[in-house]
Amino acid sequence: MRKEMKRFFVIVLCLVLVFNLVACSKSEGEEKKPADFGSYGADFARQLAKKYPYRKAYSGTESEAGEMIKKEFESLGYKVETQNFTSIYGSNSANYIIHIEGSGFVEPDGKGNVNEIKKKVVIGAHYDSAFAADEVPEGYTYDGISDNASGIGCLVTIAKEIKNYGDLGFDIDIVAFGAGGDEFRGSEQYFDKLSSEEKSEIEVMFCIDSIYAGDKVYASSGLNSLSTEGKYNYKMRRKLYQTYDVAYNDMLSSKNGFNLYYNESNMKMDINGDGFEDTYREVSLNESDYCVFDENNVPVVFFDSGDYFFDSMEKVKETKNLNLQEFGGKIAGTLLDSSTVLDEVQNVDDKDILEIRINNVSYCIMGTLQKGSDFGMTHAEYEESLKKIDTTEETEASAKAQK
Repeated sequence: MRKEMKRFFVIVLCLVLVFNLVACSKSEGEEKKPADFGSYGADFARQLAKKYPYRKAYSGTESEAGEMIKKEFESLGYKVETQNFTSIYGSNSANYIIHIEGSGFVEPDGKGNVNEIKKKVVIGAHYDSAFAADEVPEGYTYDGISDNASGIGCLVTIAKEIKNYGDLGFDIDIVAFGAGGDEFRGSEQYFDKLSSEEKSEIEVMFCIDSIYAGDKVYASSGLNSLSTEGKYNYKMRRKLYQTYDVAYNDMLSSKNGFNLYYNESNMKMDINGDGFEDTYREVSLNESDYCVFDENNVPVVFFDSGDYFFDSMEKVKETKNLNLQEFGGKIAGTLLDSSTVLDEVQNVDDKDILEIRINNVSYCIMGTLQKGSDFGMTHAEYEESLKKIDTTEETEASAKAQK
């Protein structure tokens, strides 16, 4: 009997040890998902849309929405600059700007010296919506959730999460632009008020606009990436390709169900009006707050949603979903841009598509910044490179001494 009891306890002990080993192994092997930012950004986007649905440019409601965004930035610990401006008719709007100072970059000259360089990144989205309250007919639940509360959801997510990325080297401006509906006047005002030196320091402008409504999420470069004779200007697409790399290398598709597309239509036409035929690929004709940067030869990465996979521009639309065809498959800027409508149509299998898109677009932007500047190394990277050189020299010296 005693032997049987002893054998029983040994078996139990072995089972406990095996269970603990498996549990520890599982715990150690568990990898945190990329873009695991929770529902914060989507929650804020929905709150903004619900509280201030009719945020038409220069309206009182747009102003109140802007103040809501400012307070949210401040609650995250930032000092916010309010940049007021007026329309040509004297109506008021404002941009809300977070300035994050980086340590800059160093550029070795090959002669043992280094040059200190400053590089700036602008991340922006407009917060106004298309309609005023008296422009929405009875029966519609319009609130501008996609255009462009979704973009603002990305801004607050980045503002919250970027603190966990350490010093990225870049000076970063996160900007909620006012009056996007007035030919993107807010972004024009922001750019015009930068000094010549600040403008020259901008390495890339990330623009997020209406990422919820369309069938797919795209990242595009600006038209400035189309040089003469229909060829690509690669240096204007570096950050775009780095953004694709983040999405693909971090396996956002398999891990998060998020695909980042490039414009795959490949239509042939003169896109930029220079008289030469271009391929409609990796660029977009959808205008947004990036336009003023594009026009001033700043590289841009523009995120929007839609479906570009057609063989003619007349067919291009945001969605092929049969439940969203009242305006020919267009959602942004129409009365179908509604949380009530889109939450029901987009969210299948208990997946919050707004949350997935906001988090993953934000992740792609911050991951691109992690790749550093195309023009230099961070101070930390430079110091690490010196250590590697010293270690290599010591190893070589030791090897010679042994010979």
